[in-house]
Amino acid sequence: MGKIRAPFYRVVVADSKTRRDGKAIEQIGIYHPTREPSVIEIDSERAQYWLSVGAQPSDQVKALLKLTGDWQKFKGEGEAVNTVKPQPEKEAYVAPNAESVIKEAITQKGGKSAEAAEAPAEEAAEAAPEAAEESAEA
Repeated sequence: MGKIRAPFYRVVVADSKTRRDGKAIEQIGIYHPTREPSVIEIDSERAQYWLSVGAQPSDQVKALLKLTGDWQKFKGEGEAVNTVKPQPEKEAYVAPNAESVIKEAITQKGGKSAEAAEAPAEEAAEAAPEAAEESAEA
């Protein structure tokens, strides 16, 4: 899965007789190797279940299970310690002040500010009712 130079892997349980890209029985995790730190998320409970019923992990998945501590837990070797670094929390996005964005969009090419551009429009709006009154009297 993923794109060229942006790999993304699913950790799945599959029957040994199915083809490599065939239908999986269950997806138990994901692995993003290019992120810093790498993202390794494996459902420990489901991994333990499948290992207990005889599932044989590939070498790559076995390495991931060792990092998460699931392989040690399954084998009963000492304490199962998760050595995966947690992902840093994302900072909340703060939108720029709306007034500054609007003024920049209204500013004309000649360098006139938005207030200077509005002044001729206000004069024209005031002149329009006066012209309408004169034509009504005639």
